[in-house]
Amino acid sequence: MNILFAVSEAAPFAKTGGLADVAGALPTALAEQGDKVYLFLPLYREISEKYPELKAVAEVAIPVGDKQFKGKIVSFASGSGERPQNLKIFFIAQDEFFNRPTLYGPAGDEYPDNAVRFIFYCRAVMEAVRVLNLDIDIFHAHDWQTALIPVYLQTLYQGRPGYRGGSLFTIHNLGYQGLQDKELLPLTGLGWEEFTFERLEFYDRLNLLKGGLVYADKLNTVSRAYSREILTPEFGCGLETVLTERRKDLYGILNGVDYREWDPSCDPFIENHFRPGRMAGKKVCRKKLAQTFKLEDHPSLPMIGMVSRLVEQKGFDLILPLLAEVEKLAARFVFLGTGDPGIEAELKKLARKFPQQIAFICAHDNRLAHLLEAGADIFLMPSRYEPCGLNQMYSLRYGTIPLVRATGGLDDSITPFEAKICHGNGFKFKQYNLADLKKTMVQALDVYNRPRLWYRLRANAMRCDFSWAKSALEYRKLYELIKQEMS
Repeated sequence: MNILFAVSEAAPFAKTGGLADVAGALPTALAEQGDKVYLFLPLYREISEKYPELKAVAEVAIPVGDKQFKGKIVSFASGSGERPQNLKIFFIAQDEFFNRPTLYGPAGDEYPDNAVRFIFYCRAVMEAVRVLNLDIDIFHAHDWQTALIPVYLQTLYQGRPGYRGGSLFTIHNLGYQGLQDKELLPLTGLGWEEFTFERLEFYDRLNLLKGGLVYADKLNTVSRAYSREILTPEFGCGLETVLTERRKDLYGILNGVDYREWDPSCDPFIENHFRPGRMAGKKVCRKKLAQTFKLEDHPSLPMIGMVSRLVEQKGFDLILPLLAEVEKLAARFVFLGTGDPGIEAELKKLARKFPQQIAFICAHDNRLAHLLEAGADIFLMPSRYEPCGLNQMYSLRYGTIPLVRATGGLDDSITPFEAKICHGNGFKFKQYNLADLKKTMVQALDVYNRPRLWYRLRANAMRCDFSWAKSALEYRKLYELIKQEMS
């Protein structure tokens, strides 16, 4: 099967969050199972600087409203790199749109022309199919940045030679919808007949993500629980009616983990490797983590870590009040991330107030993220909602026990530890409130202070397998269903 995979970021090329990890691993897993995959990305500045060997293979001229923008399709030389031979990677180059310091905008903000940038990108990907003479069975688009691709397949490109394939639209986070002023609609090349409640209109605004929900042949989210949650007003972000109408076409497929990168026995970002039965390296990683965050390492006090975008969704309206009473907890906390300036300021303030128990590094640092996963004892993820989450699955492999709220992929992947029968792989609370978080934290600290139980829990966690091979098979079944229903 020939699959076009269009996304706004993918590891190791450009990354701001979990979407990049998925887009870096799933195409590889599909290619390894025999499919031919064409991965398309914008050529951001950081990519062109990191890979100067990229060469232009074709040019495109894209109309955006009444203007024409020229771009290039660039790629690696044939056979370069360690990727599967049937995975081809293409980048859309357009300096005015993508040669910028960051992917989407300064920290905590967005570029004002992001809609224009990704309208151009979607049209350029569609034109690349023609220019490169690709024969595509499935167009797989992700989140609002590429949501116009399923729309274009059934409007501007419908019936054209080379565009017979079906489409899948994956919702990684329904909270980000690409909402725009309706006056931008002509820039898409679509007519005003598309600006209706049944299509792209959303409270008199243009909703790009909604286009993907309406026009894609099938939809999926990145966990089974999230696929159910988004049908409710609490999690549907105003689109629950649209999603309910498409319920029969909506699936949940839990993301996987690329264990070539996230495995403590071979992690390229840590020096002291470990695995079940040989855990000395984890103790060394913990010491290094404490040194890096300028905390004393006391084995009797668990190191509780968190790597996250600093946004309210991740549970910081619970975490910050918890930390304000940190002296009541026999633990140390380390935080790594960037995001909301208000949350950054509060974490810095708390770290100054409790320097023996709280440390915060305001940065996006992949190497340090790996060290935190390897060195921490408990990983904190009390999210208000979490479509999938990957860090809880990374943490399991590193013997770093997740403490999560039962939502989305966190609910699907974490089973509460039952001390009497030593069953389960983490700690989980259901109601989104401070009292339940505190109660679960106390439970986790109690188990940590009972070494026999903690070792059993850690062994349970490290045995978990969330590799991409299983998830890729589920995606392939969904692709086959799309293809079958189109024939």
